[in-house]
Amino acid sequence: MAVALGISASYLSQLENDERHLTPSLADALHAAFPVDWADLAPTDRDGVADILREALGDPLLGGALPGEQVERLARQFPEFADRFVALHALYVRGRQRLEMMDETIGSTLSAGGRMPWEETRDWFHLANNYVDAVDRGAEALALEIAGDEASPRVKSMQDWLRRHGVTVEWRSGGPMRRFDAERRHLVLDSNQPIESGRFQLAYQLAALALSDQIAGIVAQAPLQTEAARHLLTVGLGNYAAGALLMPYERFRTAARAMRHDVDRLRQQFHTSFEQTCHRLSTLQRPQARGIPVFFCRVDMAGNITKRHSATRLQFGRFGGACPLWIVHEAVAIPDRIHVQLAEMPDGIRYVSIAKGLVKPSGSYYRPPRRYAVALGCEADLADEFVYADALNLRSEDAVARIGPSCRICPRDDCDQRAFPPSDKAIDVDPSQRDLVPYRIAER
Repeated sequence: MAVALGISASYLSQLENDERHLTPSLADALHAAFPVDWADLAPTDRDGVADILREALGDPLLGGALPGEQVERLARQFPEFADRFVALHALYVRGRQRLEMMDETIGSTLSAGGRMPWEETRDWFHLANNYVDAVDRGAEALALEIAGDEASPRVKSMQDWLRRHGVTVEWRSGGPMRRFDAERRHLVLDSNQPIESGRFQLAYQLAALALSDQIAGIVAQAPLQTEAARHLLTVGLGNYAAGALLMPYERFRTAARAMRHDVDRLRQQFHTSFEQTCHRLSTLQRPQARGIPVFFCRVDMAGNITKRHSATRLQFGRFGGACPLWIVHEAVAIPDRIHVQLAEMPDGIRYVSIAKGLVKPSGSYYRPPRRYAVALGCEADLADEFVYADALNLRSEDAVARIGPSCRICPRDDCDQRAFPPSDKAIDVDPSQRDLVPYRIAER
């Protein structure tokens, strides 16, 4: 650690024992060397304003972070300016979020401002940063009780737990993936579904019973508008608990860091599917024990984003299809292969992104299989933690795919793949000239 920070081991020891002051330049070095762990260090009252100002000034659209000494000097010598700048940046962020919400409303069939129940539930998880502490810790304790020294609970161990709690389990061909008769305490699982799916459904029912009080308490306090949304949140929390049971937090986080987030190696160790593993990686947001910030999404054949979670600064368009330049669309067309891409968003932040097309068989010729792709990625600054970045040339400007969140809110005026102009800008049309796009986006 001392070598990474460019200081001596004795100096580091003095810092750890509060015998030396953490200077702004050293704080910058810590932030650069340990970006994930640094996020959980609570600032003191004296440093609070400087830390908030540093975050605002670090917005890529403003040119990137300033040296720590300059930020601290600004915060101490011009506190009113610091407060007003932070407030102005917060207004800008809220304005950008309102534009994203307007994009959703334009594409929605509801009246302006209305949200469907599944959108309410999706936004609840987004505001929770896709991490639910009570459920996650409860599922982790349950996993350690059932699995013992093994990485993840086995099917037999989970069935034995259910039987000890008065639930009979039956595997039957056909019918719903999972059906539970609460009165008879009888669980029926479809034996035709893939083993990872059947195991997940078994874990769902176990966790839903064991953590019913925690889940009910969270749903009761959630500010949802409809009964349907509350039922969807109950199901969503049950799915969350199932993932946390099969991939217990600390064991999974430790393995993910050790394997540099190699999804196939992780899924083999925890006996989970590719999608389940990617989804779990996006939930590793426990304070003081975070995983690296990643984004995760699922895209169907029509380009609709049907699942999305982001612990990074990347935010997907809230409605409709994703950017056509994003590699996830190629993955849908060419399944069972991992596609890797270095992409840059309009704010200048670069991401290492992977996508894999998946096909789930239906079990019948007359029912077409489900085809979709999942994507996972992290900011390029964390590429050393992401095994998929090894084959990329991160320094090549030509290797960067410049993508956007959604055509309606993307500011790029030189994109050959643009489907329609951004909703917040005017266009100029010259009948005497034709390019790949038949208009030019006005500067104002």
